[in-house]
Amino acid sequence: MPTRSTILGGERHVFDDLRAVMACASPRRSGDELAGLAADSDARRVAARMVLADLPLSVFLSEELVPYDQDEITRLIIDTHDKAALAPISHLTVGGFRDWLLSYDADEAALIAAAPGITPEMAAAVSKIMRNQDLIAVGAKCRAVSRFRTTMGLAGRLGSRLQPNHPTDDPTGIAGSILDGLLCGVGDAVIGINPATDNLAAYITLIQLIEDLRLKLDIPTQSCVLAHVTTAIAAMERNAPVDLVFQSIAGTEAANAGFGISLNLLDEAHQAALSLQRGTVGSDCMYFETGQGSALSADAHHGVDQQTVEARAYAVARRFKPLLVNTVVGFIGPEYLYDSKQIIRAGLEDHFCGKLLGLPMGVDVCYTNHAEADQDDMDTLMTLLTTAGVNFIMGVPGGDDIMLNYQSTSFHDILTLRHLFNRPPAPEFETWLRRMGMIDSSGRLPPIGNDSVLAHRLLSQGDAA
Repeated sequence: MPTRSTILGGERHVFDDLRAVMACASPRRSGDELAGLAADSDARRVAARMVLADLPLSVFLSEELVPYDQDEITRLIIDTHDKAALAPISHLTVGGFRDWLLSYDADEAALIAAAPGITPEMAAAVSKIMRNQDLIAVGAKCRAVSRFRTTMGLAGRLGSRLQPNHPTDDPTGIAGSILDGLLCGVGDAVIGINPATDNLAAYITLIQLIEDLRLKLDIPTQSCVLAHVTTAIAAMERNAPVDLVFQSIAGTEAANAGFGISLNLLDEAHQAALSLQRGTVGSDCMYFETGQGSALSADAHHGVDQQTVEARAYAVARRFKPLLVNTVVGFIGPEYLYDSKQIIRAGLEDHFCGKLLGLPMGVDVCYTNHAEADQDDMDTLMTLLTTAGVNFIMGVPGGDDIMLNYQSTSFHDILTLRHLFNRPPAPEFETWLRRMGMIDSSGRLPPIGNDSVLAHRLLSQGDAA
């Protein structure tokens, strides 16, 4: 790859290759500094952005950041690229692409049409020269609708994953958390459990628990136990009631190998889940989670900055037409996103890049206890993401995951955002909440103090159903 340079303030800044331009143009973050990739001054960061803004989009089709012959994700990106979809904007530079995205011409229909032609590297590049407000404004225009038993991503709606994790996978504790979430109107995206142990017997026990409760209460939602994809395949072979197949994914073949996966393995799981035909309004049956820093933590980043590698993970997700994708933005820790400023920026970047590529993006608005962040910072991020049209966020009892030991968003956070922005849940789930008497005509919950009465009524109606 050729070197590139520019003069800023009388000083010439030279960048060895496109990887260096991309890394130095990134907003400051601890992961890139740890990897020795970051700009060593604000002046060099600005210079890299100047160079990046003048690059044509076509350069990302001719200069591979991760070698084609070494990486199946690169081959996926190049071999499936839709030239016709890119054609209307293929003449643009990265800076011109930013201008187009912010223009009236880039409306919802235009963005949907362009998505198959936009590569992850193009999305990452333009995000690096955009302000937070730009990321929000464009994200809000992007629409990515997916369907299984509920329809996710419709305009003016906010979905939620009900995350009832338990440190010992105790069924009673998990069931109590599920009921708590349902009483707050949470769970339209998925009832998804991170198991404390990844073994087949525990997986089947937990997936059957959700299935029994779903059928008892006639809940229009989908279930998922977030175990390794091979566990899900084994469970499906034993006729377990698997709705969504989950897997953590990354943006390089080597990083995915560290997760014990490949594109072929994901395809096997996808075909198995499709064959069950358990969806009612659609057949989007995959659930992926990502996070900036995962490739670097595995020393599998090929010298590429962590945000660009993250965007490449979305190419993997896009290949399988998932129901849900979410970046667990602050989960990996301060070694990769040091403080609230970096976490907030990364959350907006990830949502923007995923939506630009046509994905149904959610965000786990979260942080670890040793990061320089607190719940006020997460309040800021979840509010910005709702403005940006995020498809869903997490609902964790008390916002504190007692199994994974990190801080996320609570059932009541989702209630606040829904009322503040007038964003009801998925239509099928909203209809169920009304039918069960759990919300009124304005989408409000019953008064505080009626929880036990409502829970009894809910379970009684489930028995009747």
